[in-house]
Amino acid sequence: MKYYFIINPAAGPGISEKKIREELDQLDERIDCELFLTQKNQGATPLVKRIIENHPEEEMCFVACGGDGTINEVFEGCAHKDNVYASCIPSGSGNDFVKCFGTENFTIKKIIHGKKRKIDLIEVGDRHCVNVTNFGIDTAVVKNVNNNREKRGHGSSLDYPLGVLKAIFTSMRTKCTIIADGETVNPEGYALSVTFGNGRFVGGSYNCSPRASLDDGLIEVCIVKPISIIKFAQFIGPYSKGEHLDDEKISKHLYYRQAKEIEVIAEEGFEYSLDGEVIASTHFKCTIDPLALNFMEPETGE
Repeated sequence: MKYYFIINPAAGPGISEKKIREELDQLDERIDCELFLTQKNQGATPLVKRIIENHPEEEMCFVACGGDGTINEVFEGCAHKDNVYASCIPSGSGNDFVKCFGTENFTIKKIIHGKKRKIDLIEVGDRHCVNVTNFGIDTAVVKNVNNNREKRGHGSSLDYPLGVLKAIFTSMRTKCTIIADGETVNPEGYALSVTFGNGRFVGGSYNCSPRASLDDGLIEVCIVKPISIIKFAQFIGPYSKGEHLDDEKISKHLYYRQAKEIEVIAEEGFEYSLDGEVIASTHFKCTIDPLALNFMEPETGE
């Protein structure tokens, strides 16, 4: 198998071409590989697709080196390709997708000795979501996080908590209709926070979809009803720990279910986040794409 390392040098201070090459040099064995750096405002998806088109018969694995956005772009290019696998070396401020496996396991050595498995993706329009699509206060937070990253030039672990603090004063109520497998799940037509989970984590430390599985053919739908700032503050702790679905004091403020298809209808100015990318749309659908990606899951242990 040939490995292609797609490196986003702007993802965070923990990733660089030099670091990847050093890790490759420390392997006990040599692997066939190439390294590519992404350019600002030029996503990795076209690069991945071009490499695949040029080597249609080659068994290959693309390793996304960066944050959840880089993972999304690389995995998008790998979807529905029988001879193509995908993995990642996380180096963003959140690293949410890999928390389903254990962040410390994603090293080159553990990836090349890992196991092959198929995982679900979520179709969102003509794109795929790897981890979570969300909106409401969540998108306001993402916009704040992205603004801070733009100013600094890279991400920080403090970005999300600071983004939440700002958003709770501006984005506590979003008008929308959410239809899951034909059922309107927020009949009052408003929501505070909405997550459609393939993975389990969002925002670096929030276990939004604790019952999610990457290969069950289902999307985890969790809607937080509009509540006061005081109640929201009480909600954050259980939400971080993934206890919100089982805590009766919290769960009464939620709509939760699993679904295969979700439709969202909203008004002008509405925005949602797809693996951290903010997208403006008043009407979109999410559909589970079962076992759409060949994933190289790293080995665990030493």
